[in-house]
Amino acid sequence: MKVADSTTSGSSTPPLETVVVGAGQGGLSAAYHLARRGLARWTELLVLDADAAPGGAWAHRTPSLTMRDVNGLHPLPGAPVPAFAEDAPARDVVPAYFADYERRFALPVLRPAPVASVTDGPGALLTVRTADGRSWTTRTLVSATGTWTRPFLPHYPGTELFRGRRLHSAEYRGPETFAGRRVLVVGGGLSAIQVLAEIREFAPGAETIWTTRTPPRFRPEHDGFTPEDGRAAVALVEQRVRAGLPPQPVVAVTGLPLTSYLRRARELGVLNRREMFHHLTEDSAVWADGRRERIDAIVWATGFRPAVGHLAPLGLRGPGGGIRLDGDGDTRAAADHRVHLIGYGPSASTIGANRAGRAAAAGVLRSLGRSGPRTRDGVAASATADPGRRADGPVGPVGPDDLVRPHPGRISAGSTARPASPSPTAVAAAAAAPTGAPAAGAAPDGSAAARPRTAGRLAAASSAVPAG
Repeated sequence: MKVADSTTSGSSTPPLETVVVGAGQGGLSAAYHLARRGLARWTELLVLDADAAPGGAWAHRTPSLTMRDVNGLHPLPGAPVPAFAEDAPARDVVPAYFADYERRFALPVLRPAPVASVTDGPGALLTVRTADGRSWTTRTLVSATGTWTRPFLPHYPGTELFRGRRLHSAEYRGPETFAGRRVLVVGGGLSAIQVLAEIREFAPGAETIWTTRTPPRFRPEHDGFTPEDGRAAVALVEQRVRAGLPPQPVVAVTGLPLTSYLRRARELGVLNRREMFHHLTEDSAVWADGRRERIDAIVWATGFRPAVGHLAPLGLRGPGGGIRLDGDGDTRAAADHRVHLIGYGPSASTIGANRAGRAAAAGVLRSLGRSGPRTRDGVAASATADPGRRADGPVGPVGPDDLVRPHPGRISAGSTARPASPSPTAVAAAAAAPTGAPAAGAAPDGSAAARPRTAGRLAAASSAVPAG
């Protein structure tokens, strides 16, 4: 059975068990574990990705970022990272790896499908809507949207007056266009270090000025940073999330590691940090003591914020300004146990996203009452669906043995190779029927006065039971 699309069918369709929003590292990890534990692809499990092609945030990185300079890439569950040339662009290598992963495990990824909102649906269900008007109902949701689509641009007095070029590091595509310019680089993270080094080395005649709010903390080359130290740093970030505060990046706790860009920046003598300027004029940055520097461009390497705007109708943010997570590996939203978040806080890294994907999948299955023990080939004993089937036919079992001899499009020995994305017909029929008005008690904007907060197998007309 295929999931009906609200734009092509008016018939009532059973809700999905879970929708995963985002097909980056965290979303793919969650989808893998959910399929492996028994959720049927397309009819029970669906992944919605905003991009037109695989790769997540990696597909949008600057072409100058090579695999040599990637700050850690951890393999997706069950599939080792393939061999690569160190000078290969990360924006080519990682998306190809993700695309092969989707094909190999026949993950039910529908794209492009940018999710615009998640609201309360009928009964205890959630309604997921895309920007083009398609909609689905689901019992649970995993939001794995990360941060890349929400670059943070701070405002300083005079910003609107500055006539030079302004861009965030997410828009940076290389140093060549900065030749002969005086460039102000703002921010104390690895992106700022990369931009400083590249502009000085590869943009003839360019000058750089580096400013940060607080002095950067560099980790010594041989500081004995252990996995235990890493876990301790992650724990500090987790504390903020549990308290409902906006998350911090892990690097804010650990300090800056010694990368090839950092070494090169030191050699080039560009790490002459200044305190933050006070305001901007049409062509200059001005400090509190009156010092003035003429500048032609500003690169804001000021980080990102979690991309969780689609969850706003659910009212998940607490008084502290963040979304408090609790239980289930710290991926479950405390305010709504139907919702899990990956790439939020401590899971905003490739290794963190992998762990969070597994934890979120386990939490979703517990909510659905499908968390029974796995059989030898990885299927939950309590699952009723065949994880080796998708809407348009069998693709074979999914388990660790499938990866002994990796092969694009191959699921297991003897299975029929199938693409990860559905056919055009399946795409046209891949969303749920319209769900109508918000649940009783919901305000017109989708926020709820008395919102259902459980993800169990309740009929659409059943009364909601608030989560504890």
